[in-house]
Amino acid sequence: MSKPKNDAGLDPGLYFVATPLGNARDITLRALDVLRAADVLAAEDTRTLRHLMEIHGIDLRGRRIVAYHDHSKDRDRAALISGLEKGLSVAYASEAGTPLIADPGFALGRAAIEAGHKVWPVPGPSAVLAALTASGLPTDRFTFAGFPPSAIGARRKFLEGLSGVPGTLVLYESPRRLGATLDAASETLGPDRDAAICRELTKKFEEVRRGTLDALADFYRDMAPKGEIVLCIGEGQTVVDPVELEAALRNAMKTQRLKDAAREVADQFGVSRRELYQMGLGFDQ
Repeated sequence: MSKPKNDAGLDPGLYFVATPLGNARDITLRALDVLRAADVLAAEDTRTLRHLMEIHGIDLRGRRIVAYHDHSKDRDRAALISGLEKGLSVAYASEAGTPLIADPGFALGRAAIEAGHKVWPVPGPSAVLAALTASGLPTDRFTFAGFPPSAIGARRKFLEGLSGVPGTLVLYESPRRLGATLDAASETLGPDRDAAICRELTKKFEEVRRGTLDALADFYRDMAPKGEIVLCIGEGQTVVDPVELEAALRNAMKTQRLKDAAREVADQFGVSRRELYQMGLGFDQ
């Protein structure tokens, strides 16, 4: 038997509410409804959520905003899950953007799902998608890789692991580490790869700087910008020996259908699956 809606008409469950990156008017009407109606409010930054609600005229109605962030303990998560057990609606908001994207809400969501509770996404602003939109780089395929490690060796290994990933790469980075990350990216991914630095998206001093990794690394080497940073890196040009490619496809086709063989070899070499399929059709059967 399903639990009843609360007095404000909201179903019980955990609501992940996307909040503006900067411009308060970017919030959705549904997000405002959920913040207005939820039994329990939780936030990565309680001051930010309280201020956002004040801007939009949402009364707390005696509700306290519970802090849930990187330093929260298991008992903090358990307290929110306890509210769900009681049939309450719990709204969680990250400091900015969509919850769970490089955000501490992940463990909370997993705990709620494992306990059998409904998790409701309330979509809206996302720094990843906003940066991709402004970057001028291809968006048909992209990989969000989060924050690179801060240690030099770990950061380099992390970037090397992304070298063969197809599509546009999207990273978050702190202003003070941006120069070092661009240097490492230029060395490991290639200096000529197109990239874009998207800074302070939707805010007063929004800036998008585009160029090759080498040029951007040179620009930011001795200059730490201010604000939130999203780094978008375009796909590198893969140069593959056609003889080696054909040999790999022929070998794969010995044990697989053409369609499956083309997929396997395309993933292996980072080339077009369609082109490999057409190549296979031309082989003597």
